Amino acid sequence: MNEGLADLSGLDQVRELLAKGLQPPFGEKLAISLIEADYGHAVFEGMPDASAYNPMGTVHGGYIATMLDSACAVATHTGLKPGFAYTTLELKVSFLRPLTERSGVVRAVGRLVSIGGRAAFAEATVHDGDGRLSATATSTLLIFQPR
Repeated sequence: MNEGLADLSGLDQVRELLAKGLQPPFGEKLAISLIEADYGHAVFEGMPDASAYNPMGTVHGGYIATMLDSACAVATHTGLKPGFAYTTLELKVSFLRPLTERSGVVRAVGRLVSIGGRAAFAEATVHDGDGRLSATATSTLLIFQPR
């Protein structure tokens, strides 16, 4: 997430970014914020409006998938040893209930299921402002040491 933090564990990197009030840059464009993280756990919140709509008048699946991927990724990030990185290899999303601008604050919660030397597995859920489940995801992530 930040080259200046490369000597820290993934959890310490994420904690440092949260303590400094920093966010992953893509989240600014979509108004999605990392609000909480601990080992194997990450929470993002967003408040989609009509600018996130698809032609059907509901929040585009890409917005929801981005929240799910982010939650899985940061939950995985918290499990990294110093000097390691990750990238998403696969993301499987199930859309269960549409979101609209009336859905309120949308919350994505990610959980690290397993992490090894080469791969990690994570899962995430998205709930609307009333706590109703909107989508779920499972993710496979590649663990590697950048050159």
